[in-house]
Amino acid sequence: MVGSGSARLASSEVLRLFPAFVWKAQLEAEVSRGINAAIRALLEELAPMARPRGTLWQSGHALHRRAPCAGLVAVIEAAVAEVLEFLKITPRNFAITGCWGNVSAPGGWHRMHSHPNNFLSGAYYVQVQDGADTINFHDPRPQAGVLRPPVSALTSYNTDQVVVKVAAGTLLVFPAWLPHSVDPNASEADRLSVSFNAMLTGFGGELAKPLWGEE
Repeated sequence: MVGSGSARLASSEVLRLFPAFVWKAQLEAEVSRGINAAIRALLEELAPMARPRGTLWQSGHALHRRAPCAGLVAVIEAAVAEVLEFLKITPRNFAITGCWGNVSAPGGWHRMHSHPNNFLSGAYYVQVQDGADTINFHDPRPQAGVLRPPVSALTSYNTDQVVVKVAAGTLLVFPAWLPHSVDPNASEADRLSVSFNAMLTGFGGELAKPLWGEE
């Protein structure tokens, strides 16, 4: 029996099967400064003035068509192209199918969810601070939760959640099917971000458009 002390293994290795990725980049300060100012002004214009504690406000899903978002759209398009190249996807024609702002008041949070009918999703962070600077990614395999024995330490092989830290100017791109959530905003300031979806244009058509319509 392996582990009894009587058996000796000639060799062993751990194989990583079907990994999920999160592509993370930090914009240069001079680039993010202008983008953040434009997005912040737009969200202040669109969002209701009264935002009770514990709430999350979201804009319409066509911010990528608004002039103040042109700088961010250029960055998103460059990032998606780089991710598609990394994945060896060919051809790499794609379209942004939805783009919306998120304003999380103190205490505001977002339940676990994914973005159906798209290939990639992502988020750009305009304003975050201590207590409101993370996003959670969850194991998409339902079978992994069937048996959960106690562990002596969490590792990438036994955890069901990975917490990614972000800052103003951080851009994330990940598979649209990857479940994610946001913990309650534990700071006393709003958390501002922009979410987006991208779809390969060969599959775009009507399917990839936001299920909730465009505004």
